[in-house]
Amino acid sequence: MERLVGKQAPAFNMNAVKGDGSDFVQVKSEDYKGKWLVMFFYPLDFTFVCPTEITAFSDRYEDFKKVGAEVLAVSCDSEYSHQAWINQKKEEGGLGKIKFPIASDKKYEVAKDYGIFIEEEGIALRGLFIIDPDGDVKYSVVHDLNVGRNVDETLRVLKALQTGGMCAANWKEGEANL
Repeated sequence: MERLVGKQAPAFNMNAVKGDGSDFVQVKSEDYKGKWLVMFFYPLDFTFVCPTEITAFSDRYEDFKKVGAEVLAVSCDSEYSHQAWINQKKEEGGLGKIKFPIASDKKYEVAKDYGIFIEEEGIALRGLFIIDPDGDVKYSVVHDLNVGRNVDETLRVLKALQTGGMCAANWKEGEANL
């Protein structure tokens, strides 16, 4: 697999559902030019680990906005499945309303371009990519299907990248660069 970090992020154009489940929209890589983007892939709607990640990112959405970043979730399910999941009550296995769109990569093109597609299962690994305002991939992390990501760590790395300098291990916001 070819590395993406340090290179221009692969372009994308996907159907998506708004986070409140009200309507469908198109999301394109060009929509995020000039902004930081945290784009994360998850395997499937109506599953167990996935809603914990999505709602954790939604709960911290304002923290991402404060540092000039947008958040986009992506899976290989259809935008209609995403909408049904958002609109279903949480106590009945639904996701509930969130604060960012969920895109549909039902043709598997984007997951393949980002190197996280599991061909034999037709799903994406838990890949997360931080893309800078110039469209370059600055960070990439891929998890096994059973392990959710850490939103605090994603925010820490995003803020470290935004300093433009060298940050030591365990760097925290407000600390000096090396």
